[in-house]
Amino acid sequence: MSTTPMFPSNLLPNEASPEWMNKGDNAWQLTAATLVGLQSVPGLVILYGSIVKKKWAVNSAFMALYAFAAVLICWVGWGYRMSFGESLVFFWGRPAVALDQKFLLEKAFVGMYPTATMVFFQFVFAAITLILIAGALLGRMNIYAWMLFVPLWLTFSYTIGAFSVWCPTGWLAKAGVIDYSGGYVIHLSSGVAGFTAAYWVGPRASADRENFPPNNIILMLAGAGLLWMGWTGFNGGDPYVVSIDASLAVLNTHVCAATSLLVWLFLDIIFFGKPSVIGAVQGMITGLVCITPAAGVVQGWAAILMGVMSGSIPWFSMMVLHKKIALLKQVDDTMAVFHTHAVAGSLGGILTGIFAEPKLNRLFYQVDDWEKYIGLAYGLNSGRTSAGFHQMGVQLGGILFIIVLNIVTTSLICLFIRLIMPLRLSDKELEVGDDVVHGEEAYSLWGDGEIFDNTKHYTEHNTAFDLEDGSSSMKKTATEVQLT
Repeated sequence: MSTTPMFPSNLLPNEASPEWMNKGDNAWQLTAATLVGLQSVPGLVILYGSIVKKKWAVNSAFMALYAFAAVLICWVGWGYRMSFGESLVFFWGRPAVALDQKFLLEKAFVGMYPTATMVFFQFVFAAITLILIAGALLGRMNIYAWMLFVPLWLTFSYTIGAFSVWCPTGWLAKAGVIDYSGGYVIHLSSGVAGFTAAYWVGPRASADRENFPPNNIILMLAGAGLLWMGWTGFNGGDPYVVSIDASLAVLNTHVCAATSLLVWLFLDIIFFGKPSVIGAVQGMITGLVCITPAAGVVQGWAAILMGVMSGSIPWFSMMVLHKKIALLKQVDDTMAVFHTHAVAGSLGGILTGIFAEPKLNRLFYQVDDWEKYIGLAYGLNSGRTSAGFHQMGVQLGGILFIIVLNIVTTSLICLFIRLIMPLRLSDKELEVGDDVVHGEEAYSLWGDGEIFDNTKHYTEHNTAFDLEDGSSSMKKTATEVQLT
């Protein structure tokens, strides 16, 4: 009697489904990538377009949409292989295209599915990093400068961080830094780069900086919800397989985010007397960011502790230290990405160095030298004190590298762009917003769904509108017309 296992015909290998490909892993990886993509489009497109003043809704949403498209073309053109390909130097990969079917249909470096799946999965991470940087620049960056910034920063900053930390031949990967899903490569990078770019671009108009109310909080929550739920793919996809570790990572992610949200919310109530909805969203984000480098390598109780700290330490840096440190007050970081991503990302990297559990690291990395990955707490408990302190040193070294890398590269990129065009919109453009920048406005608020035509083109034919008089003059004239 034959002992050969019998498979349904749709599971038998063929040319389109080679023997080395795991259909389940491939299906999950494509699903996880799509979930991460939805965090950006439409997630952050909606969140950005809703959390700013109405006059900046179109511009803010478009910065995110443009970055998503531009990153993809750069990614398949050269970015992927600079991040995960052959070494050019010890911290950077060699540029090459990822468009040829021979390359895309072969096994990815993890061996479970085609390289095309890995290219797409890693693209959505690269894209969201640029979109997070945009959060620091909303409401004043020259859109043409942003269009140039995106490919330059992806090429000369993101690829270095990704290769160093995530590529098996990268120097920080070899050193043993634990960055489960992007606490360093994505969140710390975007927080530092966003803050640095905000310094070079300059602040919003004074009126906007002093009063910048969201134009639609309910829609903002819809964007935030897509961001939160999309994190299932963000952290659940990074084992690169359908594994028990992926399940743990997903649960830890949501537990930490919920804890962080509640802690931030209660701190707002205690110190400011009201539960801030925007504050709750900030707490949600800091929890998601903090757990990201640790998601699949810490236990559930550690995820709770990390949520407590991610809901309180970034809250303190944003609500207290921000008002006392001159540099933080000087730089106009629109979405506070320094606090929600740089501070929370660094915190997550440090706490990973404390709470990383050896068995979970073995499940995640599946390499022979897995024992080098051990949190300080477990090193002290098991008598491997030097190994625990070494891991903490590697985590801190990785943080320092990412900070220096992004300050230097982002500054050089901004200075280069400034030689070609202004980084910041003109005062007149800052005063009017979307209408003068894009010739479009977010909402139709006049008559039967028709927008009242107060564009620059209209002013050429109607002297009732004089943009030189400022927005208050425009509002007065609009009111007079409506009453008439």
